[in-house]
Amino acid sequence: GDTGAGKTTIFDAITYALFGEASGNNRETSMFRSKYAEPETPTEVELYFTCKNKDYYIKRNPEYDRPKSRGDGFTSEKANAEIHLPDGRVITKLKEVNNAVVEIIGIDRNQFTQIAMIAQGDFLKLLLAPTDERKKIFQKLFKTQSYYALQEKLKTESGKLSHEYDALK
Repeated sequence: GDTGAGKTTIFDAITYALFGEASGNNRETSMFRSKYAEPETPTEVELYFTCKNKDYYIKRNPEYDRPKSRGDGFTSEKANAEIHLPDGRVITKLKEVNNAVVEIIGIDRNQFTQIAMIAQGDFLKLLLAPTDERKKIFQKLFKTQSYYALQEKLKTESGKLSHEYDALK
């Protein structure tokens, strides 16, 4: 889409729903509430997503001021989150929701934004990321950790056998 079409707003909404943070480092969650919103309009995001053929629903809101239920003035609506799991359980504590999302999708917010923002022209950023960081992202994404562990074990064993061979020689 064209510049200003709203791509980043969509990425922010998805990233905020999943991880409770914006997709970029230059935006704060306090910026998510439109200054044009009516005072009684809630600020929240809902996301339905499927991962590994299982359906999830997540709802999250940042902290913001809303009119008091009784009387005049405003009160602070605290940040909240809830995730509905396929087995019917609902997790509601912010930290537990954040941990559940990472466990479900297998990557954290930084890795998600690096992958998701490829479409935003940050492909070069991913390619230029330090080797260890890039390796971690791709290992999680393509589930190659066990192959890496096997590779490291074979390297260690090979080194031991090489030393034994040299000693016997």
